[in-house]
Amino acid sequence: MLRRLIQAWCIANASNGIDRIPTPKYPLDKSHMLRLVRQVNNHQLCAEALKKIDALVIENEKNRKCLEEVGAIKAMVSFIVRNYKERKVINGLEEALKIFHLVWSPTTENEQLVKENRDLIVAILWILRSDMTKNQVVLKTQAMMVLKNVTEVSSSNLLSGLDPEFFQEMVNMLRKESKHHISQQATKAALQVLVHACSWGRNKQKIIESGAIFELIELELCNTEKRVSELVLCVLAHLCTLADGRAEFLKHAAGIGVVTKRTLRVSSSTDDCAIQILGSISKCSATKEVLMEMLRVGAVSKLCMVIQASCSDYLKKKAMEILRTHSHAWSNSPCIQVYLLTRYPGQ
Repeated sequence: MLRRLIQAWCIANASNGIDRIPTPKYPLDKSHMLRLVRQVNNHQLCAEALKKIDALVIENEKNRKCLEEVGAIKAMVSFIVRNYKERKVINGLEEALKIFHLVWSPTTENEQLVKENRDLIVAILWILRSDMTKNQVVLKTQAMMVLKNVTEVSSSNLLSGLDPEFFQEMVNMLRKESKHHISQQATKAALQVLVHACSWGRNKQKIIESGAIFELIELELCNTEKRVSELVLCVLAHLCTLADGRAEFLKHAAGIGVVTKRTLRVSSSTDDCAIQILGSISKCSATKEVLMEMLRVGAVSKLCMVIQASCSDYLKKKAMEILRTHSHAWSNSPCIQVYLLTRYPGQ
């Protein structure tokens, strides 16, 4: 009663610069959140429930923690999979994906939940391929963020069993970036998925066969963001450990050039991946043409700079090894100084 009287007085004196005292929000208890989560499984109530949960998730970390405790992740998984099984985008899908991503944590319970719901990855791929909503960029960005969360905790059996269509869709996400059909956030998520998938050897071949290397180089040619460069070169470093990967890399006229350009310009992790790529190429695919290309685009000069820069000893040693191995091919180049090849005779 007192609060209402004060608020009425504030309204009456608004012309004098008095602001109305807002009505305080009552703290939400766990039972209320549990009721909302259960309503997600109800066809008639799910859309409104998802809107309310979305608002709670955005509000604060306490709400997100409470929603996780009452089973929000499990409810979102069921809702997302239901969209796929019914082959239609149900009102509230965008909110469900967003809630999943914001509430998610890589717990043992969530890992088991992903393991028990193999249709989840299939459902997310279906969302990425669909064009049934107007807000495609937001929906597909949210779907990619969920996919990144899921692959981070997926079992080795699940990840090693991913089919070629999965990787083709990831490559499509990279390809659409240049056409402004997808957000930068989704591009980074797709790259992170590829990095994680590369941990299993069979996936590398599938990624190569999906045409990823060409698209990765094309993406990096027009990229200006540090994190994207780190992820692109990390994937390329993984793929260049295979003969087919190196062959595809060398097919692209800008392959060696773009890796050379990024060396010593982005970050230490990018330098590591770049030297790894150049090392793989120079060790296993060092034809006369490849060695001359490395010289022409400045890769040899950049290797000399690595030795002189404040890089890790490991990278300096690797750069020195590459230069020494092919000193006969590059000895007449003005960018090669004799002392650089003899400076550390014990290494």
